[in-house]
Amino acid sequence: MTRLSRLLCIVAVTVVAGAVTETVPRRQATATIAAASESRVDQVFARWKQDTPGCAVGVCVGGASVLQKAYGLADLEHDVRNSPETIFEAGSVSKQFTAASILLLAKEGKLSLDDPVRKYIPELPDYGPALLIRHMLNHTSGLRDWGEVAAIAGWPRTTRVHTHAHVLDIVSRQRSLNFTPGSQYSYSNTGYNLAAIIVSRVSGKPFAEFSQERLFKPLGMTHTSWRDDFTRIVRNRAIAYSEGAAGEFRMDMPFENVHGNGGLLTTVGDLLKWNENFVSPKIGDAAFVREQQETGRFNDGRPQAYALGLSIGQYRGLREVSHSGATAGYRAYLVRYPDQHVSVAVLCNISSGTATQYAQAVADMYLGSALRAAAQSPAVPRPRPDDTFHPTAKDLSAFAGTYSSDEAETTFVAAMDGETLVLKRRPDTVLRLRPTTTDAFAAQPLGIVKFLRDGGGRVNEMSVSRDRVFDMRFTRTQ
Repeated sequence: MTRLSRLLCIVAVTVVAGAVTETVPRRQATATIAAASESRVDQVFARWKQDTPGCAVGVCVGGASVLQKAYGLADLEHDVRNSPETIFEAGSVSKQFTAASILLLAKEGKLSLDDPVRKYIPELPDYGPALLIRHMLNHTSGLRDWGEVAAIAGWPRTTRVHTHAHVLDIVSRQRSLNFTPGSQYSYSNTGYNLAAIIVSRVSGKPFAEFSQERLFKPLGMTHTSWRDDFTRIVRNRAIAYSEGAAGEFRMDMPFENVHGNGGLLTTVGDLLKWNENFVSPKIGDAAFVREQQETGRFNDGRPQAYALGLSIGQYRGLREVSHSGATAGYRAYLVRYPDQHVSVAVLCNISSGTATQYAQAVADMYLGSALRAAAQSPAVPRPRPDDTFHPTAKDLSAFAGTYSSDEAETTFVAAMDGETLVLKRRPDTVLRLRPTTTDAFAAQPLGIVKFLRDGGGRVNEMSVSRDRVFDMRFTRTQ
């Protein structure tokens, strides 16, 4: 530990022009740097004022907090301001805590990352090739994202109260994976919900209780818990909002009890404490934190950039360990630059709060000359529609029919609306299909719809694909 990280933190709370700030006195040079940066930090968050939602930001340098500030309101109805102690939801930043819980059990010999998932969750269908716990934590499982499946059925996340029982129910109906485990990468919340369930089953106590005892309390993360019961009162929690096209704000809360993939309720200060554990471990040891940061590999040996709940990469020439988060109207980003011993946490209660960009802009101020100019990314060619697919009304009528899926527990009716093909779903959803490639259509927000034919050319199935659900089949029943 450096002298800087051993100094006692004496906190002064100051209210400045719509922002709440904590400054921490320390060596004169460091104090000068922090003070010089605060006005620039204010500019990053200048959009969030006394009548809008906003964000909180925390910065840790050399193991000590040098800045914690907050902007905007935590509750628009009651005019409650955000502060550094305000509790936000961290979205997928939460995943690293779930992975750490699994890793703790592995280090104790109670499970192995290379155990088959069905050893602990027999409700999961047998897909043939072994699906391992490690695959789930690296996002190479091929498991369909349960939230995407629910959205196909007309109930996207935050529109009804989902629980882990619902996750297990949805997973148990999936007759196939997106791909062979370990062969590809596809981000899937399902794997992390199943990981939380495994922690509960192996430890013999609720996942939220296990992580409280084994992670949060030892690190002094006194403001951190899980949203395992969305009806529970959480003091100092910010309400989440979305922003409409005209700039109006509406409440946008995650009314669900599913957690482990997300659902961490926390503060910027607590997240900085967690990041410091990777430098000076209180939870686990050097081998433990090293393993959590080891990126996965595909079956053929190719490396990938995702570790155990962490993204490992580079930012402007520097090593970067990070994760973003987004649930309902909450946005989050937690980042660490290990070689410079700099951490930044940003939590927002507004869907238009670009937490990742905010955190990196703040990090720039503290990384200074260590940064190199960002390399230009090559342009990515965009796929073009098949110019030969211009179906007539008669062509489109061949797709009309009823299509059902037990996996999604829903039925679509493809029908003609004038000269346009539409998909109808109970009770009142009507989606217009826009031709893209042969027999395929874009149907927003559903995804890509492709009609399949039998050997005689008759349309007998419909396939729906989204970012995290590949080729879900619907059988034509009429």
